[in-house]
Amino acid sequence: MYHPFSIAETIKTAWKVIKKNYIILIVFTMVTFLGEIAKDALSTYFEQYSVTIQILGAQIISIIATYLTLSYYKLLLTLIDREYYEFEFKDILPSFKMVCYAVLIVIVFRILYQTLLFIDFRLINNVYLLYLLMFLQGITIVYFLIRLIFCLCFIVDDDSGPIESLKQSFAITKNNFFKLLGMVLIVFVFVALILLLINGFITLFVDQINGLEAYLIEFGAICWFAITFPTVQVTIITTYRKLVYSAKDVEDDVSEAL
Repeated sequence: MYHPFSIAETIKTAWKVIKKNYIILIVFTMVTFLGEIAKDALSTYFEQYSVTIQILGAQIISIIATYLTLSYYKLLLTLIDREYYEFEFKDILPSFKMVCYAVLIVIVFRILYQTLLFIDFRLINNVYLLYLLMFLQGITIVYFLIRLIFCLCFIVDDDSGPIESLKQSFAITKNNFFKLLGMVLIVFVFVALILLLINGFITLFVDQINGLEAYLIEFGAICWFAITFPTVQVTIITTYRKLVYSAKDVEDDVSEAL
């Protein structure tokens, strides 16, 4: 039966995925968190060397970040698609080719972003024109981010190339832009709400326990990351799967399997 993309169904399915796999998700989220710490340490380390070394270091950091992201995506796709089957650790590791494809896309997007910043800088003396251009750029960036957000999913799921994955992401998001925009806003509100709740608890304890502000803030940041990161990633992958089934006009296996 054909299932059109639905925000409510996607959120419901994402919640089921989280409930069934929360231990695995927490473990891999902590691995990702440690990876982020390693990235920051490497970034600080490379800052003491020449510009050439810093550029090389930035590429190494980009590869690490991309590898972690693709690994998380492969893990989530494996958990969804092979829920009733055994899978090995190697099944969630992206290939070197996948990492290269993803890094290439990141580099292209980075160049485009830097180009926009350069254009803005050239118009710094024309304030009104600059604000108008920045407004138009913001709308354009949001539009293309939503339309192309699933390119990495296609790389790890279909082993697609850079151009093919961008085309596929653009295809499955067709006629669903405003629904996806709604999903983005819902996720943003959720992330902000968790941040406010954790901040409220920290403020409460800081008033009662003196001298532990730094530790509580760090603990709160870890809790916020542990809650929001897997939730956001599961939502992205579940949305991707829902859109793929909807675009192919086939039975929604994700919903049925869960």
